[in-house]
Amino acid sequence: MQIQVNTDKSIDHTAALDDHVAEVVQAAIGRFGEQIGRVEVHLSDNVAQKSADGDNRCMMEARVNGYQPVVVTDHAESLHQAINRAADKLKRALDSALGKLHDKQKAVPVADLVEPTEE
Repeated sequence: MQIQVNTDKSIDHTAALDDHVAEVVQAAIGRFGEQIGRVEVHLSDNVAQKSADGDNRCMMEARVNGYQPVVVTDHAESLHQAINRAADKLKRALDSALGKLHDKQKAVPVADLVEPTEE
């Protein structure tokens, strides 16, 4: 799974930040590794836009193989909080989305459940 970190001009984009984001994302969704090709993480500090939840924003988009991208966003007081909470949201969203996809693949058509009657 490839993890790509993007920041706006108000955030200092460092290797340490990339490593932190990769650690958090791997810990949260590493078990989905083979099903996810790439995770894009967008970090921003919306100082101009005061938010009740905080100025720091983390948006994560997981590109799931054979499925629509799964996107989550979180706002928090600190960037680390926003990253951790977005990763948790992404984990729950992937559990739900991939669980539904897995259930559809395992579903048996109703016609197969009805025993044929002998004539």
